[in-house]
Amino acid sequence: MRKIHKILVANRGEIALRVMRTAREMGIQTVAVYSEADRNAPHVRFADEAVCIGPPPSAQSYLLMDKLIEISLQMGVDAIHPGYGFLSENAVFSRKVSEAGLIFIGPSPESIEMMGSKLSAKLAAKRYNIPLVPGTEEAISDIAAAKQRAAEIGYPVLIKASAGGGGKGMRLVHHEEEFEEQMHRAISEAQAAFGDGAVFIEKFVTAPRHIEIQVLGDKHGNIIHLFERECSIQRRHQKVIEEAPSAVLTPEIRAAMGKCAVDVARACNYYGAGTVEFIVNDKLEFYFLEMNTRLQVEHPVTEMITGVDLVRQQILVAEGHALAIRQEDLQIKGHAIEVRVCAEDPANNFLPDIGKLHTYVRPQGPGIRVDDGFEQGMDIPIYYDPMIAKLIVHAEDRNKAIAKMLRAIEEYQITGIQTTLGFCTYVLNHEAFISGQFDTKFVEKYFTPEVLQSTNRPEEERVAAALAAFLLAQGTGTPAVIATAPPTTAATSAWKRRARM
Repeated sequence: MRKIHKILVANRGEIALRVMRTAREMGIQTVAVYSEADRNAPHVRFADEAVCIGPPPSAQSYLLMDKLIEISLQMGVDAIHPGYGFLSENAVFSRKVSEAGLIFIGPSPESIEMMGSKLSAKLAAKRYNIPLVPGTEEAISDIAAAKQRAAEIGYPVLIKASAGGGGKGMRLVHHEEEFEEQMHRAISEAQAAFGDGAVFIEKFVTAPRHIEIQVLGDKHGNIIHLFERECSIQRRHQKVIEEAPSAVLTPEIRAAMGKCAVDVARACNYYGAGTVEFIVNDKLEFYFLEMNTRLQVEHPVTEMITGVDLVRQQILVAEGHALAIRQEDLQIKGHAIEVRVCAEDPANNFLPDIGKLHTYVRPQGPGIRVDDGFEQGMDIPIYYDPMIAKLIVHAEDRNKAIAKMLRAIEEYQITGIQTTLGFCTYVLNHEAFISGQFDTKFVEKYFTPEVLQSTNRPEEERVAAALAAFLLAQGTGTPAVIATAPPTTAATSAWKRRARM
């Protein structure tokens, strides 16, 4: 057992603040690192100590393993928490931290390595008879052999990078004649993105849902699961809205998926917080997809329905404590939804948007949580992920959670940049989402930029009418002047806010 007194958080933004808040509650001091672009960020001020680590590009700052360890040793740090992204799933970093005599708040480098390769992860899962999507069990580079295997599996198939993530190095092939070209592209893209061109082939599951199970293990062999998260609302293979629990799982399927997730963790001797991801078809048959050996962006929804602080558990496990939570102690309490508030323009293929947060006012009220790392007046840097906040709500059931989220989004006031809030409003109001009958193809099936305008138009017209009446009463305008005002696609537009003043 080794007590942690000071933690260096090797990350930035909302996740750095998230870790620091729990650490402070536990009486643990924190050290922030920051790039020159993040000099005025809230996580820098919140920490007990802060050190500038380098210029804005992450390769010159947040990804500098040796410098992070050097700072930790200089500052008398006991442990490093990597957050998510950056070095959180880097086995080399985990090993370097341990070799320096520090505690890595995360799994062992061996677990990271095994689950970091989709192929080795599949082999580990196979030993526990966990359902796998039909496909190759090893990397394949021979075009003819790959084409033959694809024919045996049956089209459509996915060509996937073994070391991939976020949709990189992944190609969907519908017909044999396009297979060779798509395989070359997948190998090239995987090599460029991950330095590893290894690819494998899987049967493409039509109408798939993306459902993941949160797991937690200690260094004494105890592993539990904390139920599922539904993560099927995505754009460009990246999540936008997550909820817990899923609207479609039965208790029996939930238990079966939970057991499989625990077995996957056991297969790699896992400790700490991790997530086992599954793909689920329209018959609710599930298949192991991959394991993320870190804290997930969407972990708050699990915390809301279980009452478990996952960061606290990570720290306790890193200190060597056995889990104090048993599987039978856990139950689902209510329903939670998270939307990622990203600096992106949904009307322009979700391209990142940069600028200054001229207005930034968070929603409030019972059951509402905002995890963010920005404040009004700050600039959104171009160097990092465009997510600026996570908005999470919790209510007694799913319908009430949806209603609460819609109210919270309406209260969220952001100007200066485009955000995904308007898109999230559209999704939450859509019949497919409300009914629970949706999959990862939601954007392809239902979303076009025009729907944001049509969705917002009735309220814009009501606001226009109210303003017209006001101006007429003051003798300063006419309805025609107001009626020609263009509709806005932002859920928290300046137009609406002025109407509320």
